[in-house]
Amino acid sequence: MPQLHIITPVKDSIDTTLETIRAVMDSEIGVTHSYTVYNDYSTPENTRRLAEAAREMGFRLVNLSDLTDHPSPNYLLVLQTARREALAEDAALCIVESDVTVRPDTLQSLYDGAAARPDCGIAAAVTVDEAGEINYPYLYARGSEGQVVDNRKHQSFCCSLLTPELMRRFDFDRLNPEKNWFDVTISHEALDAGLHNYLFTTLPVLHRPHQSRPWKQLKYKNPLKYYWLKFTKGLDKI
Repeated sequence: MPQLHIITPVKDSIDTTLETIRAVMDSEIGVTHSYTVYNDYSTPENTRRLAEAAREMGFRLVNLSDLTDHPSPNYLLVLQTARREALAEDAALCIVESDVTVRPDTLQSLYDGAAARPDCGIAAAVTVDEAGEINYPYLYARGSEGQVVDNRKHQSFCCSLLTPELMRRFDFDRLNPEKNWFDVTISHEALDAGLHNYLFTTLPVLHRPHQSRPWKQLKYKNPLKYYWLKFTKGLDKI
């Protein structure tokens, strides 16, 4: 049985997504593992390209349109499904988002780092830009390079491993279905369950923020418009 389940939720941004997938598939992972890409209502053309990539590279592709008619985003369904499958095999669950490129040793090192810390709830790789500088969403970690930080702030799911112990202690069916994203909530629940969240600034991964949700770039380019869309249209509920 796999000891590690790796997932990537996908919504278009196909070129960046395929780069993410290739990096995961090329990873040097010593433990038994599986890799599933969850396609959350990408365009028909991008869905076709994902299906071709799945045949060529050998990862499992799940089209969420086969599971639900709920419009994207369906991150809650992805998390609930992935947790259930991981727990059935007592496996850790690693989320690699579609705007992240891991290094060959990232995923095995995250697994080893979590396994070496029995109190671990979430083990996260820090995100960096093309220049190697820590970037969003871990700007608060600048100055902590080269460390493993016992983190009281929230862990992003850009590249994070959720331990079986966390998933046993917190049932994702308790997550608020009115929200879109759950990394903040699950980070806090891990701490409330008596676990520790570790940020590995020793394991940088390339992050190109919000490639699959271009409107979120407004947060940096036009914050007034971003927050107007966020609150008037109920987008991006965390």
